[in-house]
Amino acid sequence: MTPQRFSLASRLLHWTMAPLLLAMLLIGTGMVATVSPWRLSLLNLHKPLGLALLVLAVLRLLLRLAGKTPPLPSTLPLPMRLAAHASHWLLYGCMLAMPLIGWAMLSAGGLPLPLHLPPLLAPGVVRYAQLRSLHTVLGELFYLTVLAHIMAGLLHALLLRDGVFGAISLGRKH
Repeated sequence: MTPQRFSLASRLLHWTMAPLLLAMLLIGTGMVATVSPWRLSLLNLHKPLGLALLVLAVLRLLLRLAGKTPPLPSTLPLPMRLAAHASHWLLYGCMLAMPLIGWAMLSAGGLPLPLHLPPLLAPGVVRYAQLRSLHTVLGELFYLTVLAHIMAGLLHALLLRDGVFGAISLGRKH
């Protein structure tokens, strides 16, 4: 049987991670855009939050792969259906890649790792610079993908009212 909604666990993870991901993106932007005394505090918040989000993303991906997902409405045009699937996998990719690249970047920079994690790479200035650039570019892609996801959610909830938003919402089934 095809479900009409995501599982409760998937919905709870989605709505737990949503504000954490937004906070992470804003913290990341803030810490690289400032030289104020706040920079170190933002950096010290960014690292463990990234690890927590990595764990949650892995749980979410496992739930997604193990369970059935509600279908998109048949009335949704094919380009929108393809964009929805592609953007969801891009979100999963970013949720997994960003913290791993950050961890590798800190390792390559010989910088302290949160929670006494082991380094993923040996220190190397060239590797550090490459990973930092990759983390920045992927972060910008992540921002754009999250914004598109939010706009699509609002489109489904407020204009199309086609049940897509209801499938992931925490509200009662209609």
